[in-house]
Amino acid sequence: MFPTVEQCISCVQVCLDLTGFYIPVYLVRLDERDHQLVILAGEELEITIDPDGNWRFLT
Repeated sequence: MFPTVEQCISCVQVCLDLTGFYIPVYLVRLDERDHQLVILAGEELEITIDPDGNWRFLT
């Protein structure tokens, strides 16, 4: 299973924004259960990207 083109573009944009603020990105993983791209960054940041490329912070 591979991420969609929209997910890939959003992932690069989010990772560039995070590293631009010197926030380390620790993990980028595709959750095959619900097809969400998950990014773990910084101390407590968890970001998901849906197949349409829309992303959001999880709390």
